[in-house]
Amino acid sequence: MPPILITGGAGFIGSNFVRYWCQKHPDAPVVVLDALTYAGNRATLADLEQQGKLTFVQGNICDRPLVDRLLRDHDIEIVAHFAAESHVDRSILGPEAFIQTNVVGTFTLLEAFRQHYSQHQRGRFLHVSTDEVYGSLGPEDPPFSETTPYAPNSPYSASKAGSDHLVRSYFHTYGLPTLITNCSNNYGPYHFPEKLIPLMCINILLGKPLPVYGDGQNVRDWLYVEDHCSALDTVILKGLPGQTYNVGGNNEVKNLDLVQLLCNLMDEMAPNLPVRPSQELITFVRDRPGHDRRYAINAGKIKTELGWQPSVTVEEGLRRTVSWYLSHEDWWKPLLSEDYQNYYNQVYGADSAPTST
Repeated sequence: MPPILITGGAGFIGSNFVRYWCQKHPDAPVVVLDALTYAGNRATLADLEQQGKLTFVQGNICDRPLVDRLLRDHDIEIVAHFAAESHVDRSILGPEAFIQTNVVGTFTLLEAFRQHYSQHQRGRFLHVSTDEVYGSLGPEDPPFSETTPYAPNSPYSASKAGSDHLVRSYFHTYGLPTLITNCSNNYGPYHFPEKLIPLMCINILLGKPLPVYGDGQNVRDWLYVEDHCSALDTVILKGLPGQTYNVGGNNEVKNLDLVQLLCNLMDEMAPNLPVRPSQELITFVRDRPGHDRRYAINAGKIKTELGWQPSVTVEEGLRRTVSWYLSHEDWWKPLLSEDYQNYYNQVYGADSAPTST
């Protein structure tokens, strides 16, 4: 297996993919590039670094000389591009960072890889994107397919749509061997606590309110992160350059139902909860501006053409996830910083933010 550069490899999906790749391809050289912003955590990869299974570089994907050097010095043939600003709420509060990282950063990587590829004529560029670029579905609408028109509704999804279009154009204009995946909502270990599932797990453990937007009837398709990693591995190895593959979990769940499932699991699995039953902590809050009502993925193409399909049900995935958060307090507690609490208060209101004390 040739050398791979994984951008955003200290983030949630990126770090899970690094672990998956190192286990699946133990002899493959791995370089991780991550800016270590608020959601990047080098400690997530500490054991792999200590075992010499990867080279970690702290840096920004917008730094063209750095990217050029990494591609050249490590003879990179595969780029797996995860680095992104990815939280809708943060994009509403501060959209500029999303344009800079998601659009300008992707452009910088594409330009550097285009020059590198022209000299070697071998390689692949995988761009990991989101189902949110397709917009919102009604209750009876068919799931998103690869031919669904783009209709992003938040600064985050608009910035990802822009980066998708750039990647596609570099295949059609320059012949760069690019691949795009659009995935549904991921969950699992090493997930930054601002996202729904880890937020609920941690707040239950701390006896804090469980904020649910609007009426809680928004629907998402949930994909266990290890399933996602296996899909990405399949796309890198078998995908046809220039193609897009939707990756979904076949698990459509309403937000309120998901929170109630988590409450039941925490009541069952967690001893000495401050509030029990934990469903008493559910608190409805003002809806997010422009909140998409429903996402659903048609993953038929990747199943038919590449032979991949998800293997983890939402019930089993949630049980694994809850178990992980219960046994990894040393990982998530340090993340409940003052900056995180200030952000949380901006989104959900004062005096409800989880703290590490």
